Amino acid sequence: MPFFVNHIYKVSGSVICMLIYYSLTCSACNSGAGKDKNNRDSIPLVKLPPAGSVAAADSLRINQAVQAWYDTVLKQKNFNGGMLVAQNGTIIFERYNGTAHLPGKDTITEHTALHIASISKTFTAMAVLKLQQEGLLNIDDDFSKYFPAFNYPGITVRSLLCHRSGLPNYNYFMEKLGWDKTKFVSNQDVLDYLITRKAQLPDIATPNAHFTYCNTNFALLALLIEKVSGMSYKDYLSQAFFKPLQMNDTYVFTLADINTASPSYNWKSVPENFNYLDQVYGDKNIYTTPRDLLTWHRALSSNLLFTEQSLEQAYAPYSNERAGMRNYGLGWRMSIFPDGNKIIYHNGWWHGSNATFTRMIKENAVIIIIGNKYNRSVYHARVLTSLFGNYYNTVEEEEGMSPVAADSVKAPVVSRKTKATGKKTVKKKSRK
Repeated sequence: MPFFVNHIYKVSGSVICMLIYYSLTCSACNSGAGKDKNNRDSIPLVKLPPAGSVAAADSLRINQAVQAWYDTVLKQKNFNGGMLVAQNGTIIFERYNGTAHLPGKDTITEHTALHIASISKTFTAMAVLKLQQEGLLNIDDDFSKYFPAFNYPGITVRSLLCHRSGLPNYNYFMEKLGWDKTKFVSNQDVLDYLITRKAQLPDIATPNAHFTYCNTNFALLALLIEKVSGMSYKDYLSQAFFKPLQMNDTYVFTLADINTASPSYNWKSVPENFNYLDQVYGDKNIYTTPRDLLTWHRALSSNLLFTEQSLEQAYAPYSNERAGMRNYGLGWRMSIFPDGNKIIYHNGWWHGSNATFTRMIKENAVIIIIGNKYNRSVYHARVLTSLFGNYYNTVEEEEGMSPVAADSVKAPVVSRKTKATGKKTVKKKSRK
């Protein structure tokens, strides 16, 4: 990566031009051209089992109910994105609405990749478990085994995966410790601050004492993936999951994608700017489509990528100090019902993008919604789980993934060439 990518981003014409040049020169690698195509051809594909059938009466019933919900709850709130409902790998309902740019003419289709925010954690977690299957790590090791300078005794890889590390959230402490917000934060920066500025972090909790949802955990796990695999996080996920499963519309966002990635908007259709937190990955920054997420669901259900032991660990509840249905596994949220049945899911929210990925393991059904214009109704889709089984009390849960809530955020401003108009625009500071 060129020197300037990891350093200061001044609001100046010269740096904006450099960003545009970098993104254009790297566009070939992101589009699958040239060398990347050869790599893809050399990676064995995973042949998923054929999609199963759904009884005609059930398919009609579910389709009509979801259509009614979509029309009256989601679309009525000016939804901009895609929704898919499937069972046994068969799509029962699929709709797309709006354009990738607002206003624009680039209609959202089944190939329009949108940011899934914290749903990215499911890929990070399963990548760690895959590396454990391959004997490259043990999730019960202390994180310091892999990063000896990490001076937090008792924090294991498992405690990072299930949000029981006790670490503070980088979304907040980087700013509090004086990070220059004209620079993008990197994953390595997060680790370095934890190590070198530990004495200045007042909100460090005892490891494994309680659950605290924290993006820092998954930023560190992405570094672990890179350390033990010898690849970048982006390349590892591509070679381990995206290419073998032919998830051709899925990628990890980098600055090379500035001009091509679908932007996000607040509920008023005002563009949300990139800010200094937008280069940290592992906790977010995967772009994908409902159809590719369906493929991910099918792969997780196939036992072709993961052993039963890995899946059992991923879906086990680790936060049992409080009574109730809600819990967290390894990179997965869950609702556990009295009969032992589970809804395995994750939501996402970053800037104006929000999404939900809800899986009913017993019924082999999935509900997927991804939007790039903030819409709280996305999370209400959990009520649709009752169409497949005896699920109840499925109150929506918004992902605690908003960026640092501050009008004072001074973000690195980058130029984006709008697909719809071909004009260059400089995004203004966002307010949340």
